Amino acid sequence: MKKIRVGILFGGRSGEHEVSLLSAASVLKAIDRTKYEVIPVGITRQGQWVTAAHAERLLAGETPIPEKHLRAGDPETTMAAAVLRRGESVIVPPVPSEALVPFERDARSVVPSSPDHVLSVDVVFPVLHGTFGEDGTIQGLFELAGIAYVGSGVLGSATGMDKDIMKRLFASAKLPIVKHLTFLRGEWEKSPKKIQARIEGGLQYPVFVKPANLGSSVGISKAHSRTELGPAIGLAAQFDRKIVVEQGVGGGRKKARELEVAVLGNDAPEASVVGEVVPGKEFYDYEAKYLSEGSNLIVPAKLTKAQTRQVREMAIRAFQACDCAGLARVDFLMDPGKSGRIFVNEINTLPGFTSISMYPRLWAASGVAYPQLIDRLIQLALERRADQDRNKYSL
Repeated sequence: MKKIRVGILFGGRSGEHEVSLLSAASVLKAIDRTKYEVIPVGITRQGQWVTAAHAERLLAGETPIPEKHLRAGDPETTMAAAVLRRGESVIVPPVPSEALVPFERDARSVVPSSPDHVLSVDVVFPVLHGTFGEDGTIQGLFELAGIAYVGSGVLGSATGMDKDIMKRLFASAKLPIVKHLTFLRGEWEKSPKKIQARIEGGLQYPVFVKPANLGSSVGISKAHSRTELGPAIGLAAQFDRKIVVEQGVGGGRKKARELEVAVLGNDAPEASVVGEVVPGKEFYDYEAKYLSEGSNLIVPAKLTKAQTRQVREMAIRAFQACDCAGLARVDFLMDPGKSGRIFVNEINTLPGFTSISMYPRLWAASGVAYPQLIDRLIQLALERRADQDRNKYSL
């Protein structure tokens, strides 16, 4: 039986480049090599696609191709695909021909101008986080190529990345969300006092200021007063043209409880047990997630049966509201006061995927081990591609 050829895609141009490397290293270590032939494909910070030895160097945090060896016209400088030492390459659109060509085992017969031997893949596992990997852009490339890939499609990925649109979809699905408002960077730069008045007129301090399109809490800060608001907006504006300001849950000295649920599936998604993050800092920012110690991940979270059922049901509804597929992690905020109200905070369509990340941990606690989880995701990707292939695009 021929092995399924899986392209593990990692790195990328986003601020979550290092997180992607950690996730990819875990997947490459745990994937079942008796079932899958694995092709590592890296994307450098500059957007250069590299494979084989160069990809392994990228995983190790080294420069894949020393710049001093690059010359204009060298195949390694091609953005669409990097050439292996043996003359092999991964073909992705655009290619040097009149048509866009999908990944195929006989691709060399379709693209005369490609190298003598072309690597094809049956499915891509994009272990990419943040901009250009989780926002629908790379998913659009795979759709053009007609190839199976793990995770949500263009729409689900884009809506799951944009916190403004995401919240609108949650609201339309009648899911409880925190009070918030959205404005553009240009509006802030033109009329900062007007934006400040809008925020203070509609929300109460403390507030969280976030770039609408980014993950891993990059660019997010908590403003306790007007003095902290301007710098917080300035930070968020460095990362996106659209900024979301959310009212904090709980207020005072009591911090909101941060709950998380992992969702797995396509048209009939399943929810994992509920986990809880207890940040070592004031909130679960990038440093608390990846750089400093002190944060605790509690699996399962200490909730009543009714609360657990409610959160899991809300996670599936959020997944469906954003038209997600494959996998997602849904994050919640729970009021620490007597009300105990639970709000859907956001959805992450390509969450951190190291063996100790919350998404795999939640499924491990639900009875799905890390290697099995990888297997399930690949099968879901192939099933979704087969379902898409039933569609007609012309009469």
